[in-house]
Parts: sequence; structure tokens; C-alpha cells
Amino acid sequence: MPIRFLPPQLIDQIAAGEVIERPASVVKELVENSLDAGATRVEIDIEQGGLGLIRVRDDGLGMPADELPLAVQRHATSKISTLEDLEAIATLGFRGEALPSIGSVARVSITSRPRDAERAAELRIEGGEAEGPRPAAHPPGTTIEVRELFYNVPARRRFMRSEATEYGHIARMAERLALANPRLALRLRHNGRVTLDLPAASDAAGEAARIARVLGAPFAAASLRLDQPGAVELRGWLGLPAAARANSDSQYWFVNGRAVRDRLLGNAARLGFRDVLYGGRHPAYVLDLRMDPRLVDVNAHPAKQEVRFRDARAVHDFIFRAIERALSAPAGAQRGSDGGLLRPTRVGVTGDDPGGAGQALDLRDPASGAWQPGSWQPGTGQPGTPPSHDATADSPWSRSSFAAVVALSHSAAPPAALPAGSQPLGTALAQLQGLYILAQNTTGLVLVDMHAAHERVLYEALKEQHARQAGASQQLLAPIAVEAPDYAIDALLAAGTDLERVGFQLERLAPGQLAVRAVPALLAGNDAAALLRELMDDLAGERGTHHLEGSAHRVLGSMACRAAIKAHRALTLPEMNALLRQMEATERAGQCNHGRPTWTTLSLAELDRLFLRGR
Repeated sequence: MPIRFLPPQLIDQIAAGEVIERPASVVKELVENSLDAGATRVEIDIEQGGLGLIRVRDDGLGMPADELPLAVQRHATSKISTLEDLEAIATLGFRGEALPSIGSVARVSITSRPRDAERAAELRIEGGEAEGPRPAAHPPGTTIEVRELFYNVPARRRFMRSEATEYGHIARMAERLALANPRLALRLRHNGRVTLDLPAASDAAGEAARIARVLGAPFAAASLRLDQPGAVELRGWLGLPAAARANSDSQYWFVNGRAVRDRLLGNAARLGFRDVLYGGRHPAYVLDLRMDPRLVDVNAHPAKQEVRFRDARAVHDFIFRAIERALSAPAGAQRGSDGGLLRPTRVGVTGDDPGGAGQALDLRDPASGAWQPGSWQPGTGQPGTPPSHDATADSPWSRSSFAAVVALSHSAAPPAALPAGSQPLGTALAQLQGLYILAQNTTGLVLVDMHAAHERVLYEALKEQHARQAGASQQLLAPIAVEAPDYAIDALLAAGTDLERVGFQLERLAPGQLAVRAVPALLAGNDAAALLRELMDDLAGERGTHHLEGSAHRVLGSMACRAAIKAHRALTLPEMNALLRQMEATERAGQCNHGRPTWTTLSLAELDRLFLRGR
């Protein structure tokens, strides 16, 4: 094929692929244009997850009629005009690519009226071709409607996810924009239903209320304000180490009001938490770095999500030290997100922390006091089939909070030693600090992390139940109401089949509320609402949801983690030995669901070396 110039329309669609990834990208570009125009209020209307309609209306400066045709021309912008402007960008947009890119892959109308103009004007674009402008009625400001996104790029449209998933991306984008711009009043509607309505925050109390509304009251209650003034300023909120999370989805970085994902900033924050954070946990924070625009390059990525710093090491050290100092302050000197003093509180761990002291699970039948009978013989070393559980009133499984757990041995004393090799994890000797089981086998000493080990045992048993669709369920006398964003509830209900198979019964109670009418028998007496919130975070973020079985197993893994034996739960020798036998009969028992090892050994030779025996 000979070298030739590409048609302008194809050039626009190629460029659109770099800027417009999905409907959320359109929302980002249009709202940032509104902010650059000085808007104090923005309304976003979405239909069909953004593929049907995206409408952004603002009260900004507006555009005169004669500039509307220029606004949709590539590389036409009012924000920079010289190389010096490019080196000190103080606006969110500057390339002049967003509107032409959107117009090349959608049907677009722009209606705008400057504040000092008597009338508005409207311009329409379809497939990159502009029509107008013509007179229109509109209050001061601008409204942009984007309809049938990717209608002329069917290959791109086929790559879009479900309506709930695409809207979830839009909602999270709107939340990030709201966090970065607290003085902006923002309203978001989906299919005519208001899902986010944030008034402008004019003071610290208003900003704290916005944080609580977007990130939840638990974050607001367990966070401290950071305000580091100077030529380079760092301000925002730091989640307390005790409220650290199992994932990094509550980490928000802004540079001069621009949402970014930057490895240097994330690493600096992680180092700031390094001496106070449990291994494997992730801090939560909302941080805005303000600095001279000449010291940061935002022209490093088509979507402007990456930045480059002129003195990266100095920026890294400044952030690291600021966070470290804030977290090292005495408890009485730490200020919460509402400005009040943070008092030391006992924060509940969310299940996957083996060091968390949670509700102790009763491993016995409350009626008889006996250990629940197992469906496999201890000491055989062969994988067994978990017992089938009858949830009727006459069944001991329905009366125990340990209803669906693989049964522990019912022997009243430690089992007699079996022939060498039949019990690789040996015989229990004692419990150490409420965390570890000490056992001896024929080769030496065995140390077992009891929470991690029990978690794996439960997880494999639940997977077996799920495969057989035999999850025991417990009806609740009164439904539990769980509050969450609508897009998160949509994502959870979309996984309804998998949740029903393990014992949940869920339905939408009202906008922003989920009703829980039944829970798995395994979770009876546990905080089912907290578990569901974690599952909603996972599912709404699409972590592993492209594979249905992977999604179901993640649900089961979270259940197993919450129900497993917690730290400082005193176990008897029979209970310890029963857990060792279960491990020996469980696949992948060498590590827990999170990849941590469940047991290790010290051989007699290693012990001899420690104590210099034989020298």
C-alpha cells in the first residue's frame, strides 16, 4: 500500500481513541471544560450508562456564537497561545482535542450563552461535521449533549461493558471531580434518578460533609486532616492506620486540582505510612498537591492522568515527610475531618486481617455442647467431602453460628499418634499468643497461623458447597438496611445468582439502600452489612469480574475470611488437632486466600543449630 494522507474524519477518530476511552472519559473532559470556564454549578444527566446520552450543563462564562465553530476544531483553544503558556499550564484542559474527538464519535449539540449576551447560540456536530450556529434559548452558561456515543465506531461500542458498569465508572469520575473541587455544586442523574447531589462546600465543615458523602461516614470518622502550607502545599485527609483497607481503591491524588494516577505520589504516601501500617494493608487518603505550574508537566499523557515533576526527588521527600509527621503526632493532637480531636478508639478489622480481634465463633453445638461431627475420618490424610447442611429447625447446623463450617473433631482428648507420615502437621502442643498453633511431627516443630489456615479450609468447603448449590441460608427476623451508592448496589445485584447460591437474599429497598433478608448460615451473628459493603467495592471496581467463576470465588473468599477463627480465640487441644487434620485434607492448604503462608516448620537439625547442640 502506498504512503498517503489519512482522511480528516479518520484522523479525528484515531485521536478520539486516545482521549475518549469510555463514557466516563466524556464526562471528565466536559466537566473540566466547565471548571475552566469558572462554573460554580454543574449538572450531569446520564442515560443508558452514558451510551445513550451524556448532558453536562454549567453556569460558566459561556461562549459567543462566532466562537462555537472554532471550539469543535482540532487544536483550537482559548487556554494557551505560546510555548511559555504550555510550560505553566494552570487550566485542566489546554490541547483543544476534547470537543473535536467527542464530535467525531457521537451526535453532539452545544448550546451556550455568555453572561453579557442577550441570547444563546446552538451548534450541532454529527460524525465530525458541524452545522450552525443558530439562535437558541438558554440561560448564561453552556450545555453540551452527547448522544449515541460510538454510533459510527461499532468496534469500539462492542467493547463497552454493561450499563451498570459504565455508569459506575461515570459515578466514580464524578466523585473524583467533586473531591478535587469542593466549592463546586455537583448533581448527577442517571435515567432521570438523582444519584449524587453535592452542595458547594464553603468551609471546613462543608468539605468534611462532602468527604463523608463521597467516601462514607466510616472514612470521615477515622481520618485526620492534613494541612501542610508553604510554596508547595499538601492538604487533604489521611485515613488512620487502624482503618487501612485490603485494597488501594480509596487512594485519591490531585495535583493543582487535577485527578492523577502517579507512581511517585503513591510511593511517597506508602512510605509515609510504612511504620504504622500492617503488612499487606493499604492506606486510604484524599490528597491535593498544590505547586507552581512551572514545576510540573501535565502534558505527559493524552488523558492528562500522568504528570512529571521538575524535581521529583524533592516532591517525593516533601510528601513522605508531611504524611509521616502527621501520623506521628500524639493522638490528642490529631484532628479529624470535621476539625474535632480524634480520640483513641477500638476499630474493628474488616475480616481479612489475621491479627484482628473479631467475634469469637462457637465451634460447638449449643444444644449438646459437643463438637460438630465430621464427614471424614481424622488422620486419614485424604481429602474429604464437606458435610451437607440441613437448615431445618431440628438440625444442629441451624442453631450454631458455625453452621456451614467443616466440622471439627469431636474427640475429648488429643488423638493418639499415628504412624509416621500419616499426620504431616503433627500433634498440637500449645497455642502461642492467641495467634499460632505449635505442633510437633516426626521431623521437628510445626507453626501454624490458625486464622489463615482456617480461612483456607472454609474457603475450599464453601467452593464445594457453591458447586453443589447447597449453601445453607438463615432468614432474618428484620431485614438489614445497607446504605451504598446506587452504582455499587447495581453491581452487587448483578451478581445476584452467585450470592443466592451461597445463601444471601437481597433486594433494593430504596435509592441508595439495599435490603438484606437472608444471610448464609455461616455468617449468622457476624456483620453481614460490612461484608456486603466490601463485596460492593470489589464488584463495582470490576476486580476479576470478567470471569463469572472468579467473581463467585471472591465472594466465597471474603465470607471465609470473615468467619474464620480470629486472633486471641482460645482453642483447646482437640480443636487445634481437628484444624490440623482439616488442613491435611484440604487442597492448597499451604497458603490462605490472600497468598500468605499458613504454616512452616523448624526441623530438629535447625533447632540443634539454634542451640549449638553437637558442638
